[in-house]
Amino acid sequence: MSSLQRAIDEWLRLDKNETTRREVEDLLAKGDYAELEKRMGSRIEFGTAGLRGRMEAGWARMNDLIVIQASQGLCAYVLQNVPDAATRGIVIGHDHRHNSERWAKLTAATFVANGVHVYLHLGLVHTPLVPFSVRRLRAACGVVITASHNPKQDNGYKVYWENAVQIIGPHDKGIAASIKANFEPQNWDVSILNTSPLCLDRTSEMTQEYYTALAFLSHTRSLNASSSIKFVNTSMHGVSHVFVCKAFHDFGFQSFLPVLEQMQPDPEFPTVKFPNPEEKGALDLAMEVANREKASYVLAQDPDADRFSAAERRPDGSWVTFTGDQLGALFAISVLDSYKSSGKPLSKLAMVASTVSSKMLEAIAAAEGFRFVECLTGFKFIGNTALDLVHQGFEVPFGYEEAIGYMFGEEIRDKDGVAATMMFAELVTRLREEGKTASSNLQELYQRYGYFQTSNSYFVCNDPPTIDRIFTRLRNYDGKGLPPKPSYPSSIADLTIIAVRDLTIGYDSSNPPTYKPTLPLSSGHMVQFRAENPNDGTKISLTIRTSGTEPKIKYYLEGSGKDAASVGALLPRVVAELAEEWMEASKSIRYMEGSGRIRYR
Repeated sequence: MSSLQRAIDEWLRLDKNETTRREVEDLLAKGDYAELEKRMGSRIEFGTAGLRGRMEAGWARMNDLIVIQASQGLCAYVLQNVPDAATRGIVIGHDHRHNSERWAKLTAATFVANGVHVYLHLGLVHTPLVPFSVRRLRAACGVVITASHNPKQDNGYKVYWENAVQIIGPHDKGIAASIKANFEPQNWDVSILNTSPLCLDRTSEMTQEYYTALAFLSHTRSLNASSSIKFVNTSMHGVSHVFVCKAFHDFGFQSFLPVLEQMQPDPEFPTVKFPNPEEKGALDLAMEVANREKASYVLAQDPDADRFSAAERRPDGSWVTFTGDQLGALFAISVLDSYKSSGKPLSKLAMVASTVSSKMLEAIAAAEGFRFVECLTGFKFIGNTALDLVHQGFEVPFGYEEAIGYMFGEEIRDKDGVAATMMFAELVTRLREEGKTASSNLQELYQRYGYFQTSNSYFVCNDPPTIDRIFTRLRNYDGKGLPPKPSYPSSIADLTIIAVRDLTIGYDSSNPPTYKPTLPLSSGHMVQFRAENPNDGTKISLTIRTSGTEPKIKYYLEGSGKDAASVGALLPRVVAELAEEWMEASKSIRYMEGSGRIRYR
């Protein structure tokens, strides 16, 4: 019997969901073994983001059986590793996607069946409410069923640890092993939630406490009510509308103008190809509304409301959509100004950003005298880094990543799109009083701290050996690299490379004599370069890494210098050399898309 047939037989033995069983049976009847191999040939991996994937039958997909097994493994692991876990309980919430409510209940039923208290949020909640509730209720862990801004076919299972931060190692590996050890599904019956005294509803209480904590972040309430700024807000067919409405009221603002077509939760996301505010064209409908209503700003949250984006209407009627890094700089300065006004010593202030985010925050920290710390990509690392700094005696009121994720205050050590929305609304309200806009304020920051511009994209490569060959060549670029000291390129676009940090093999040229990086290692390829031109002070930061979920080599490029012209001219040269010399694209290129993304054969 083949391994594929064994996987199919095991699935049919265990799966009690008639719909997903029928999917497998229909594929068998059609003899579609290619599709069966995709779904059954491997198991969906439990990682530091939990689970996320397409909703279909199969070991490699998201479905009832996978959720039950994940919940059994998580429950066993938490009971073994968190003191008093059964009485402290688990917080569970879900968004509006297909299967989200059912999977939240299946998760809850698994924990209740094992004698664990469950705080099951009723109705649709935004993702930040789960870590908030974990912290307030002192729960042992939390789970939210969401796929964030993924396409409509996907869903996910995100896990928070007892510190109310997304899990990191070694817990990810520990939970994955526990799932395998608790493989046989024990309970499919969610009706036990209706009568069990272990299933508790604290939804209303936690929601109100969240709003109270959020309102505590307000600094311009006296200005908000009289503000003449018109805002248009889109919830991108997600769950944020009711949360942002309440927050606008609590902050004293007049109501915003909603994008009616995108206001209500809709798991089909009918008006957007990808429900991600970062995607090109995602804000077009909101801008149309804003033009019609002569609104100044568009605000947007992704479907589970943990990310935030914004755009500003220029005097000529055109629009500028801020990048995640630009918003990060605007937020950081606003937080810094508030901290300064409190009279607290700057030596106790710290901010955090992911290592692929702009180096502008690093430059601001160096100029202003507060602590800046970078960490690996993802709020699982940003949140834990913030907690580590708090334990060292710092206040950490802000952290961000370039993928439009922002953390404010002490209550939630995770990204919160509703909080970011309100902080941006207050920011532009204050700026309007000073005769400024977000765009003009950003230009002032460039004048003060230097001009920063990013150019992020990716190469598509479906052949893992080719990806390995590319990175192996980068680590022995001149053929003279010997362990433990590799040999990387010495220049790019006429800039001298001054530092290399390789988080795959554990090498950092800027940290002699050990040359060991201070950041944890990456599970995939990840190499960071810094280069500069000593003559004019122009600098770049370039990170190249593989994606854990897609066949991509991603690059994060940022240039900095005295003005936009010099930096703008430099970045295309760096990208060209990266593609042709470092990636050797001409040897394996299939075609170049209009976006400039290169696909390998």
